[in-house]
Amino acid sequence: MSLRSKANPKANAATGTSEDSTPGAALRVTSSDNLGVSSSLNSTHIIRTAKTQINVPEDASDNSVELSLLQEEERRKSGLDEIKESPNEHGHEKRKISAKDKRGMVLLCVLYLMQGIPLGLAMESVPFLLNKHRLPLSQLATFTLSSYPYSLKLLWSPIVDSVYFVSIGRRKSWIIPMQLIVGTLMLYLSLNVQRLMDDPSNHVAELTTIFTSLVFFSATQDIAVDGWALTLLSKDCLSYASTCQTIGITTGSLASFTVFLAFNSPEFADKWGIPQLTLSAYLKFWSTICYAVTFWLIFFKKEDKEPNTEADMSIKSVYATIWSICKLKNIQLLVIMYFFAKVGFAANDAVTSRKLVEKGYKQEELAIVSLIDFPIQIIGAWLAANVSQGQKPLRPWVIAFWPRLGLAFIATLIVYYFPEPITHGFFTFLVVHTVISNFAATVQFGGVSSFHTLISDPLIGGTYMTLLNTFSNLGGTWPKWFVLRGVDLFNEATCHVPGELSVKVTTFCAPEQCHGMGGECVILRDGYYIVSGLCMAFGVAFLIGYIIPTARKLQALPISEWRVKA
Repeated sequence: MSLRSKANPKANAATGTSEDSTPGAALRVTSSDNLGVSSSLNSTHIIRTAKTQINVPEDASDNSVELSLLQEEERRKSGLDEIKESPNEHGHEKRKISAKDKRGMVLLCVLYLMQGIPLGLAMESVPFLLNKHRLPLSQLATFTLSSYPYSLKLLWSPIVDSVYFVSIGRRKSWIIPMQLIVGTLMLYLSLNVQRLMDDPSNHVAELTTIFTSLVFFSATQDIAVDGWALTLLSKDCLSYASTCQTIGITTGSLASFTVFLAFNSPEFADKWGIPQLTLSAYLKFWSTICYAVTFWLIFFKKEDKEPNTEADMSIKSVYATIWSICKLKNIQLLVIMYFFAKVGFAANDAVTSRKLVEKGYKQEELAIVSLIDFPIQIIGAWLAANVSQGQKPLRPWVIAFWPRLGLAFIATLIVYYFPEPITHGFFTFLVVHTVISNFAATVQFGGVSSFHTLISDPLIGGTYMTLLNTFSNLGGTWPKWFVLRGVDLFNEATCHVPGELSVKVTTFCAPEQCHGMGGECVILRDGYYIVSGLCMAFGVAFLIGYIIPTARKLQALPISEWRVKA
């Protein structure tokens, strides 16, 4: 194991401060050819970066000149950073991507894909399958807890950033064991999932425990991959890290949700004459892939040693740095923005699919929509990641709120007016609605990913990225439990039995039990519409009153404002 502490007392480029500096005046260095100064205590170099003007006394010693240049460079650090993030008004300059960077991008896409697979199952597919069993929303709310580790990974990210085996590599020391555990969990689940899903109401706790563990280890792998992304690619190609993350996680999540549910549908399999893909077989397949990727990492991928300027820090110092970051005013504004940003469409994300199933939306129909949507979203992930590059990565994130809120409102109307049987025109409308909704969500994911990559301090790369991702992910996780509970709270239903008194149920009418008594569930008041309306109203107000002005302010800050002295 290696536990290292940061050491660089002379100057800390990450914080933009220097302990040794002297004031300067008089000698003027100017250039119309965009020059900048890069200096150390032993030498001074003129490099092409930005127009620079430095005053130093003519009789100053070489040492004082160097110190003055050093101070001048540190004061202008944030300005240079801003230039790097916006080379021209049209976006990033075209650069020739080296073969090493291309290999690094492929590796990142694969590693992020391995995260997306279990996340898609835990957050999308399994809840959808549980919906078909008409479980009470309170039990579904319990299962949603399985996604929480991905939003709370900040709590253990300093350990991942600081503790590792030197002989294996700083990032591989965590990625390899985490993937082995994830592969083993998926293999175990594949052997037991049929028993659990046959009677889910009595196995909700076991399902929640297994998928919570699966998400926990995937989240730990994500911390290491986020940190590796900041050093695996060259500085010129660092902006592509968020592109790899968007493509990888989106592809994995879509494969586990849309593609899996398509081939899992018995009606779809019968219609096209193909074998039905069971959840057990799907888990076995990805367990094998997970083992294969891990094997390749162990024997064929050597992790480069990180530069000496990126000094390692002890666990205690990383936690202290996290606390220092959290005390930054701009970070606090970001936390508030992320924490409430997704409330506006929380009801749509958590409940709409369940309501469509209740209305008669068949898995076969979902399968067709999914297969149409999947290739579009893969292309969309690439486009969204590229749109989010440049000077203002939060701009597409903010703009995408309007279609997401509007589509959430349309989704509520879809549930209300859902026809039975579904018509071809209505089905086409569903396809278009699904494609646009998923693309808007992908644009937002790409925007925040690019923003996080831009402002993260490589000194604590994995932890800083995890800190920012935690705030973003938590904003989409915590409302779900309250939304599901809120729908139950406002629900009012009865089990109407002909010739007998109706049995009033204040929260949920179980169709199986009601039909067993020869009755039929009648919804007197559907809490979904109430909760959905409240969420959307809050979403619009918060977007106009807080998100838009705050996002403009935050992305206008120089990079130095996101640094702290470690």
